[in-house]
Amino acid sequence: MLVQQHEQYSDTDHRVWSVLYTRQLQKIEEVAYEHFKKGAAGLGFNDNTIPDFTIINEKLLPLTGWQIYAVPGLIPNNIFFTLMKEKQFGATTWIRKPEELDYLEEPDMFHDVFGHIPLLTDPLICNYLYRLAAIAVKYIDNAEVIESIARLYWYTIEFGLVKENRELKIYGAGILSSTGETAYCLSGKAILVPFRVQEILDTPYIKDTYQSKYFVLESMEQLDDAVNIFEWLMEINHNKN
Repeated sequence: MLVQQHEQYSDTDHRVWSVLYTRQLQKIEEVAYEHFKKGAAGLGFNDNTIPDFTIINEKLLPLTGWQIYAVPGLIPNNIFFTLMKEKQFGATTWIRKPEELDYLEEPDMFHDVFGHIPLLTDPLICNYLYRLAAIAVKYIDNAEVIESIARLYWYTIEFGLVKENRELKIYGAGILSSTGETAYCLSGKAILVPFRVQEILDTPYIKDTYQSKYFVLESMEQLDDAVNIFEWLMEINHNKN
């Protein structure tokens, strides 16, 4: 099993984290979903050093019962969802180079840890992830269902927006960890649409540019309704076949 080996990070690695952390925290200070900021503070994130997975887990477990584990990069769906159903979330251990501060072809540890992990302190997010994983495990050999789950995950956990006290806030990790996407999704240029499960399932995800549209939740509680609707749709389609 892969371990983080926190002691192996170089001074350069920690400086990269510091630059990314400082500038992104300033960027999202007023626009991040409230629980994200509380989660990051509660887990002890700071601009001095790359977070230690062992320490994160010690703090995270009593909060929501979740844990993180180290992965080398993307892992197969069956492993990803099976472990998520066991309340375990994978995070990469490598961090980008200084010359890659503004663009990466694949997510690194800053995206995984800074963007995702603070949200694992939120019971609403954790319940949503658990329920999605349970559906995925049930249909793990059904490529169509897994693709649908990937789209729902993409437009919520990665690129989701939510109304909080009548203001637009960011909870998607792909936005929270990107200065460019943060600015774009709130710029007035982005297309913001009401959160509709079927429309999400009909919308392919985009990896190489900003999203063509962003789905806005009325509240985080709406995620639970979304899983109910999604599960119902999958059962209908499954019974047809």
